[in-house]
Amino acid sequence: MKPAIPETPAEYDHTRIIERPDGCYWIDAMTGEEYGPFASLLEAVQDMEYNADSDYEPGETVEEAEEEIGISDWIDPDTGDPGEASHRPVD
Repeated sequence: MKPAIPETPAEYDHTRIIERPDGCYWIDAMTGEEYGPFASLLEAVQDMEYNADSDYEPGETVEEAEEEIGISDWIDPDTGDPGEASHRPVD
């Protein structure tokens, strides 16, 4: 009986990862562009999965990111959860 070989997920069909003596590379099969070298296979996969269209901005603080998605900066002292703006105490 042959062992079942898992299929490659569709999102990876357009990329290939290769290992060379100087590190790991990933290649976009559609364009032929090669990216690397990366010290490990994990780093190559992380770079391949990176989405340049994300809202993350280098240098952005946690507070700025929380404000952007609507998380309150006031912590309710009774529950330890982010407080709601309507229940925020007056300073």
